[in-house]
Amino acid sequence: MEFRLLGTVSVETLTGPLPLGPAKRRSLLAALLLSANTPVSLGRLTECLWDDEPPSQARGVIQGHVSRLRALLAGADAEAYGVELATLGDAYVLRAPETLLDSQRFEELLMLAREQRGPMDAVLMFKEALSLWQGPALSGAFAGPPLRVAAHSLEESRLATVEELSRAYGALGEHHRAAALLTAETAAHPLRESLAAELMLALFRAGRQSEALDRFHRTRRLLADELGIDPGHDLADAYALILRGAPGTTGAAPPKSAESSPAAVPPGAEGPSRVAGGGPDAAAPAPPRPPFPAAPPSPAGEPPPVDLLPRAPRGFHGRAAELAALSRSAAGEAPVCLVTGPAGVGKTALALQWAHRNPALFPDGRLFADLRGFSAAGEPSLIDVLREFLLTLGVSPRRVPESVPAAAALFRSLTARRRLLVVLDNARDSATVRTLLPGGADCVTLVTSRHRLEGLIASDAARPVPLDTLETDDGTALLAGVLGEERVLAEPVAARRLSELCGGLPLALRVTAARLAGRPRWTLAALAGELADERGRLAYLDVDDTGVAAALRLTVQHLPPGAVHQLARLGHHPGGHYDPYAAAALAGTDPVTARAALEQLAAAHLVTETAPGRWVLHDLVRLYARSLDPASAREALIGVLDHCIATALAAADTAEPGGEPCFVLPEDFRRPSAVQDFADRAEAMRWLATEREDLALTALAAREAGLDDRAWRIILLQWPQMVWRVRDSWSPLLELALEAARAEKDAYAESRVLTLLGWVLTEEGRTAEAAALLERSPVLAREAGDPLGEATALVNLAVVQAELGELPTALENCARAVELTRGEDDRHTEMLTLQHLARMHLTAHRPQEALDCARTALDLGPEHEEAARRSLLLAVCGEAQLALGNEEEGVRLLDRAAQEAERDGYDEGAVRALEALLRVSGRPEFRRRHDEALRRLAEEG
Repeated sequence: MEFRLLGTVSVETLTGPLPLGPAKRRSLLAALLLSANTPVSLGRLTECLWDDEPPSQARGVIQGHVSRLRALLAGADAEAYGVELATLGDAYVLRAPETLLDSQRFEELLMLAREQRGPMDAVLMFKEALSLWQGPALSGAFAGPPLRVAAHSLEESRLATVEELSRAYGALGEHHRAAALLTAETAAHPLRESLAAELMLALFRAGRQSEALDRFHRTRRLLADELGIDPGHDLADAYALILRGAPGTTGAAPPKSAESSPAAVPPGAEGPSRVAGGGPDAAAPAPPRPPFPAAPPSPAGEPPPVDLLPRAPRGFHGRAAELAALSRSAAGEAPVCLVTGPAGVGKTALALQWAHRNPALFPDGRLFADLRGFSAAGEPSLIDVLREFLLTLGVSPRRVPESVPAAAALFRSLTARRRLLVVLDNARDSATVRTLLPGGADCVTLVTSRHRLEGLIASDAARPVPLDTLETDDGTALLAGVLGEERVLAEPVAARRLSELCGGLPLALRVTAARLAGRPRWTLAALAGELADERGRLAYLDVDDTGVAAALRLTVQHLPPGAVHQLARLGHHPGGHYDPYAAAALAGTDPVTARAALEQLAAAHLVTETAPGRWVLHDLVRLYARSLDPASAREALIGVLDHCIATALAAADTAEPGGEPCFVLPEDFRRPSAVQDFADRAEAMRWLATEREDLALTALAAREAGLDDRAWRIILLQWPQMVWRVRDSWSPLLELALEAARAEKDAYAESRVLTLLGWVLTEEGRTAEAAALLERSPVLAREAGDPLGEATALVNLAVVQAELGELPTALENCARAVELTRGEDDRHTEMLTLQHLARMHLTAHRPQEALDCARTALDLGPEHEEAARRSLLLAVCGEAQLALGNEEEGVRLLDRAAQEAERDGYDEGAVRALEALLRVSGRPEFRRRHDEALRRLAEEG
């Protein structure tokens, strides 16, 4: 277990980071970690979680976050690491060994670095300390004032460390490296004089005097323009030293102390060993230690072990987990290790890296064959592969059998008593691999493939080692391996952006690096800008005969036509995820056919199944797929838009049965071949929540394509989720719907969207904005001949008017809304209008009228429907009874309202009812349930 503050606030475990949830929970964790093993008061935590006046339920929210953190830590076996989150009176303390906290390890490494006598050792320590930083300190947390101060302090410590590392580089004479390091930091902190001074000296000592002087003048002007001050002592002293041309500071490294001489460098330490002077009496540097153990020498008289391996990959980075997995997989009897992944992900590089680093495991040699399973040149014949293997093993050309079965049998016989590694690269199917398996129990076969080769897993117990894309840091390291560390360090942000745009795909990263290496005047930022344009990204990622598109083309050409058609249509989906229903709508097929095609694409690593029945495309695969059939883009888009409308209609109808339909379908609506069924309300709401981001992207794509009639409908159909989680930032999406409705000049649509948007703004506390929108909504509804829409609009307008102190007008509008719904004989909407009228009577201190309205509304709807509304109506009844002096009945009704809300997951309703209960009753049970509901709300963000 590891706690991280130097970057995104997180808790890393053996199974990955803990799902901490909302920003305020990360803030709470950060505040506790910054004072690890020391109690932190509730007041201090409140300051950390809220920038201004905290809410009245601040204590409950904090308690909820603490409770959830405890549960997460317990689930990660925190006790085994000596971690405990304890309550001490009105404070909390997070007890943890300091070694588990990255900020503590950072400070320890700094202390050790400063104690080193030799600069080489200091450099290693400083670099290790800085490697703990994964981004700005305390990222991902809501930064209240105390946390902002702490983040600034940590950043100051990091910058001071960068300056110390640069001075250590200088002591080694590595002034160019110091300059590269400092250039990146001064770009981010141009007003930090100590950084600028160190950079000036590093440039000067690297023989770049004009750049050093230019840096001084630029910094001087910036200080004058931004702060109105002159350079301080650091800058002025550095400038004077450069002008004097102080001895020992002109390009060559200064003489090193005894501690930094080659004889004092620890064995195996990285970096070049240099000796000042370099005369005949100078000590010669020791030869570098080989990175992997060498194979034992062959006994006298025996031939050396056979070796067909290509050279080891250059610039290999990362993959520590996969290399370890290969070592574990190779430890059994006659193991077959299967490295699988998409085109360009680095399967061959991984296999060769592992094969080259473990020669001692295979004293009899290493065989290699490229099976060209996805090559334009076609696959080699099996007899040719076996002939090469047999000749390498010493078989006379005349003794090589002519048939594949006989040659395979001889190969198995010859390898039966040997310890060999057989690497079969780029295999397309299991049958080919089976023929080439060696016969020895001590042999290891390493297979790479773009297909999952599940048949090989079933028949030969092959042990899969799936290969995913590189993390951003490993991607930037790969770029640095080709371009040089200085060029990448000079533009760290652009380097990370390039890694992201390449999707962590090693092939794409190598092509990008090759383009930059051949163009030394290009900046990384300029190429990142070019790659940001999706229309030309694949073209930029091709160079000579190598590229992402070419690699994908070879994979696709081996797919059946149905899978290729499905892939081409997936490229036109504006969202990120697909299920069989969406895939079928895109391809114009049915879900069964679509699922089969998705399985074929997954077997070829062109799509990835992230959850049962839910797939994603890599960004570069998506761009390639889009190029397969560009003419079908609009047809595919309309298909998926209508799928979204049909499915969201089914979800809304299941989540809120009996509700009035939002609209009629578009005239040219194309109903999908099948629409997903939802078993109950929970499943429907879960679909709406899961698909929220993709629905938003789909609506945006509809708007950009001029399909406004689809755009506003897709957004409006999410109303059950908006009602359920009203404070969950819905207004931007509804504003998009409003633009679409107005573009269509559809009064009905505009009124419906305005009504919902006005209510959301009201709940967000933006009352004035809501009032301005809602004034227009009833008028539009009347123009459109939509009495039920007018009734809903009047209710939402009345809520705003009541908040603005216009209670009599609000009551009139609510009463008018009730009349409209009764005229339309719509119980669902009538229940809604009566609920709000009852609440307004209660606000106007008319408890009996409130009770009558609420009872009438409750009589309209069956008990299994309208979960949220029933809870709110029961709460009104309970509060009305309390106001009438019937305390026992009021408590009973409020308790029932809370129970129904808790049962259906309506936490806001539960909090409202329990707060009313706590005003008249101090029962511990009510307090406990209230705090639990608050905690659940906090978990939702």
